[in-house]
Amino acid sequence: MTEALKFESARTAQEATQGDFDVAATVSLEERRPRTLKHGDTFGVFDHNGDILDGPDSPEGLFHRDTRRLSRLVLTLAGKRPMLLSSTLRDDNAALTCDLTNPDLEAAGGRRPLDHDLIHLRRSRFLWKASAYERITVRNFDTEPVELSIEISFAADFADLFEVRGSKRQRRGAMQAPRATADEATLAYTGLDGVVRTTRLRFAPAPTRVSTNAAVFRLTLQPGETQPLFLQIDCEPEAVEAAPDLRRGFLVAMRNARRALQLSASRAASVATSNDIFNEGVRRSASDLCMLMTETPEGLYPYAGVPWFSTVFGRDAIITALETLWMDPRIAKGVLRHLAANQATAFDAAADSEPGKILHEVRYGEMAELGEVPFRRYYGSIDSTPLFVMLAGAYLARTDDAATVEALWPALTAALDWIDRHGDRDGDGFVEYGRRTEQGLLNQGWKDSQDSISHADGSLARGPIALAEVQAYVYAAWLAAAEIAERLGRSDQSLSFRSRAETLRARFDQAFWDDDLGTYVLALDGDKRPCRVKSSNAGHVLFAGLALPERAARVAAALMSSASFSGWGVRTLAADEKRYNPMSYHNGSVWPHDNALVAAGLSRYGFREEPARLFEGMFAASVYMDLRRLPELFCGFSRRRGRGPTSYPVACSPQAWAAATPLSLLQSCLGLSLRPRLEEVVFERPKLPEFLDQIVLRNLVVGEARVDVAVRRTNGGVVVETIAREEPARVLVIS
Repeated sequence: MTEALKFESARTAQEATQGDFDVAATVSLEERRPRTLKHGDTFGVFDHNGDILDGPDSPEGLFHRDTRRLSRLVLTLAGKRPMLLSSTLRDDNAALTCDLTNPDLEAAGGRRPLDHDLIHLRRSRFLWKASAYERITVRNFDTEPVELSIEISFAADFADLFEVRGSKRQRRGAMQAPRATADEATLAYTGLDGVVRTTRLRFAPAPTRVSTNAAVFRLTLQPGETQPLFLQIDCEPEAVEAAPDLRRGFLVAMRNARRALQLSASRAASVATSNDIFNEGVRRSASDLCMLMTETPEGLYPYAGVPWFSTVFGRDAIITALETLWMDPRIAKGVLRHLAANQATAFDAAADSEPGKILHEVRYGEMAELGEVPFRRYYGSIDSTPLFVMLAGAYLARTDDAATVEALWPALTAALDWIDRHGDRDGDGFVEYGRRTEQGLLNQGWKDSQDSISHADGSLARGPIALAEVQAYVYAAWLAAAEIAERLGRSDQSLSFRSRAETLRARFDQAFWDDDLGTYVLALDGDKRPCRVKSSNAGHVLFAGLALPERAARVAAALMSSASFSGWGVRTLAADEKRYNPMSYHNGSVWPHDNALVAAGLSRYGFREEPARLFEGMFAASVYMDLRRLPELFCGFSRRRGRGPTSYPVACSPQAWAAATPLSLLQSCLGLSLRPRLEEVVFERPKLPEFLDQIVLRNLVVGEARVDVAVRRTNGGVVVETIAREEPARVLVIS
């Protein structure tokens, strides 16, 4: 074994250090239910008042490129926090609006006392190009003039995101001396990496007083008078031209932010249904996806989720692109091009990098730059590479965009070469993982927590580990490569790729099928012992098409059994397994995206009732969620009448692949596919879940044409009606 191919296999999971990178569950995001905004590489986590409350373990802040640029932002009125009236995000996520009012204020300095509910404050905030913009509108509803003191206190700890997540550092950089002028304050920090990170706060009109930690406005308002105050927080002040008029700057930036969201949304297909509650949820899903999209030099890229994963993740983006491919293939194109541009070209043990491998994660913070965490440009995921090839094949089938796929061909062949040379570490025909250093991720599938891969007795599997779903992705990758090669005129390669896929299919069934379990085992460990536990991973085997047709019914039955299906969704691990814990990250919880892939797999093998049940469960769960927003995951407790699902304390929300889940479930139930070369929109045995009587899909693009269709429930089943159609496209229904 060469030095480049050396990997860790002897150490047990219990000895792992991976827990250093887990999100510390000391403060529940569900308890706080924060308000989140994002644009580009900047995101904000605020309380319902619009404040950023500092303190031990606080997850709140304004973050830019993995550094908290503002750790405190608190508005007080005469020294007291205003009372919350409402806190809402626009349906398109363009802005956060917080309505506040005054509490009872005692007399001070010769002024009269002020009863509650006489002063209204409206905070309107949004993010645009590394800056946060805020307008605070203050209105006097008293019948007499009032004198008010409004203070905005602020601070910046410049904590690395991994510090906020719970990592401890031995040393930190140096805070620079803060500066204040008549209408702005500047805070700065020089990291151990030598980078100076700066935050600038600007105010208009000029406050009565500005210090290095607060701005104070003293206002006199006549009855009915309104006074607007403006605040702009720049995370990259050197790149922002200071506008002389903050009011105009606010309005221009707001217009640009909303236009960008509207333009992004207008290019995708839209969904409207007979269920108003579901419509709220699907609009939020579309808006969350638009918000999480980030412009890269190669195109749109969905960042994984706020707050902990607002960056490039390979696996998450590929799966999000697959979930949304039917409605907006631009996402897949951007993901493919960006991942190809950042494909590994060399061996780097610290980054788990090997030539041809596709990114797992990118980080820009001080700890990543210094190597205190391994994620600066990290390749430690076993599935991103085959999923990359799989997405390329799906993109070509959806768009017939041969030019883009031709340009990607070198990256695709490099990925296939990685599967062949480095993915199969012991030459047994299966792709396995094992980290190169103790700092890397121990488990490198999508269930990447340190205790997620176990045997039936609860003991943790030792590496190198071959996951069931990874073999399925590899199978799909070989077939995708065969289709791409055929389309590009490389017939000899196409035949070779198909042969590789068929060989894998036969070997997989022999090694992974367990007749006693009635499903596929979770994995093979480093000794080739099967991990004989029932998990949702088997649903991914259906999703990728690796399961033999004669196995599908038993896999479906196992997935939909009471041990696996909680009533809300399929659990990551069945309830009768040794390591089952409904409150765990991967051993019994319910992940929306996981259920979307399970449903797609069931649909692929001809099942329609089961995907409809999963769809109903996810919809019912969303009804109880804040903003109708499906989170990253929730607990796997069984559904009970009259009760909602149990939240997971540090789940990201929004999360891209969770936001895309309702859209994917919709496709699975409708049996929807688009065939650009034939210019056909196909519905194969469509099924409507019980909560929907009608679905209207508009702006479906197939080839160069657009189609609008309605799917309606009738006494005899489901009918598909073409509302509008551009020639030569046609709608085909297969019974």
